[in-house]
Amino acid sequence: MPSVPTFKTWLSPFRVAVAIAAVCISVHAAEMPLHAPNVVPISANLVTSGQPTAEALARLSEQGFGAVIYLAPPTVSDAVPAEADMVRKQGMEFVNIPIHFNNPTPADFQAFVAAMERLGGRKVLVHCQVNMRASSMTFLYRVIARGVKPELAYESVAKVWSPHGPWKDLLVAELSKAGVAFEPY
Repeated sequence: MPSVPTFKTWLSPFRVAVAIAAVCISVHAAEMPLHAPNVVPISANLVTSGQPTAEALARLSEQGFGAVIYLAPPTVSDAVPAEADMVRKQGMEFVNIPIHFNNPTPADFQAFVAAMERLGGRKVLVHCQVNMRASSMTFLYRVIARGVKPELAYESVAKVWSPHGPWKDLLVAELSKAGVAFEPY
């Protein structure tokens, strides 16, 4: 005569199924792509990109982000209206450093360093319109404030663009001021 499953024998496979489902859901959340141009993951806690879609911004907390630093003026043509509110409603911190593309300044970089330091161990998305401001400021931060070798840190910039004009000038000046010998290409 076949045995009737008891609660105890039924519970074990059920627990395994629940555990597998939980792992699948967390893997899916971690693998959700960020819908934005020029997404460059720097580390588990740092990603740079161009302007994410409104839908992507609304789901950042599901991907583990704890903060967003937006480096373009909120008045640029492709800015997402109410981005700050969308981010804050998810319990994340939102920082806007409105860097004018044709005139990045040492003060902009210092504001970025202060924001990054304040955000500590949170997962941060640094973005602008196409990841030119974001990749450049993140490069400087990683090299000057975190001691990453410039050749390594610059790889993330080179995936997006080759800074020129005022951006190259800013990179060279800030690196020189910090005593770092590196020529952006």
